[in-house]
Amino acid sequence: MHAARTLLCLASILALAACQRDATPERAAAPQAYTVQPWALPGGAGAAQPELIATPEGHLLLAWISSVEGRRNALQFSEFGRDDRWQSAPRTIVVGNSLMANWANTPHLGRSDDGALWVQWLQQAGEGRAADVMLARSVDGGFSWSNPVRLNTGTLPAEHGFASLWAAGADRIGAAWLSGTPMQHGDAEHDGSTSLQAALFDRNLARSDAQVVDPLTCDCCQTDAAVTPRGALLVYRGRTPDDVRDILATRFENGAWRQPQPVHADGWTMHACPVNGPALATHGNAAVVAWYTAAQDRPAVLLALSDDAGDHFAAPVTVDSGDAVQGRVAVALDARQAWVAWFREDAGGQSLWLARYAPDLSRELQRVEVAKLAGRGRGAGFPQLALRGDGAWLAWTDMVDGVPQLRGAHIPY
Repeated sequence: MHAARTLLCLASILALAACQRDATPERAAAPQAYTVQPWALPGGAGAAQPELIATPEGHLLLAWISSVEGRRNALQFSEFGRDDRWQSAPRTIVVGNSLMANWANTPHLGRSDDGALWVQWLQQAGEGRAADVMLARSVDGGFSWSNPVRLNTGTLPAEHGFASLWAAGADRIGAAWLSGTPMQHGDAEHDGSTSLQAALFDRNLARSDAQVVDPLTCDCCQTDAAVTPRGALLVYRGRTPDDVRDILATRFENGAWRQPQPVHADGWTMHACPVNGPALATHGNAAVVAWYTAAQDRPAVLLALSDDAGDHFAAPVTVDSGDAVQGRVAVALDARQAWVAWFREDAGGQSLWLARYAPDLSRELQRVEVAKLAGRGRGAGFPQLALRGDGAWLAWTDMVDGVPQLRGAHIPY
């Protein structure tokens, strides 16, 4: 009998302990802290304006412009394989005095579903800042390229650029770009407004579905595009007649672009171009947009999520704020997390930062200073961020003794 009472008491204690465990919510496990590792990039002295994308096969494609005094500018690229080796020496896509190297208006790579590579770059057209946006295609991994075509149309000199590319089918690419009105005073500002235009290009670089997406946009801010199951999503900095310059989003659906809608109504009024556009990443119907704003004279980097392919965006998360924030952002998204990279600059110098968030942006998982830069100002350009199965990869430009140099980092999972 004594033994029975002992067993009964023991069972009661165990049951009570179990109840207490059930009644106390488990504390969320701290997220794993990823480490930053250096990544050696090709290009040498004079390499700047990087573009970095990942392929479905797990390769990374890096493009850049090499500008060396006494030589013609060269647009080059290289491929980084799954074995973590550069597959060959840098390949030159185009070279010439008319190839423009601009810290903000940079080249972009694209890849259609058939594996063909596409590239866009800026080419001087006449005097001053007049420029055309050129497009070429390669079917042999970038060893040879087609004759280029212009994205923009018209015969009079004008400022064009700030393009973005996206896969638009088996053998087609989509492109969007800013198009200024023709210049009438040489190197002066163009007379009139800047529009956002878009078109599709097939394997023969023939144009179709050409449309004006927005007749009035910010003059010199980057655009970005990504694919969703419901069509290509395009983000850019808009502009009202009163110079409100907030970020807008639109989607290409059933052969037409939807009416652009604000990602968030910052209400940033600025009477000059901030040269600072949004960055976009998608994963299924989820989309994240990062951007810089200085509304109410408060510089900040914001990050917003849509779970319906860009129809609606939730209230943004403030990633960073204050006078040190430079914006110039990059984003990436997968099933595990959302990533955002941006620059800061204070009395101590310029630095590149990276943060990652839960996929729904409900909490920040980690924040890390990726690098301290030797240079200052806009010479660092815009960071590039790409994901593949083994982690995140970053590329950016630093200035060493006044000469640009590519830098890179890998953040392994």
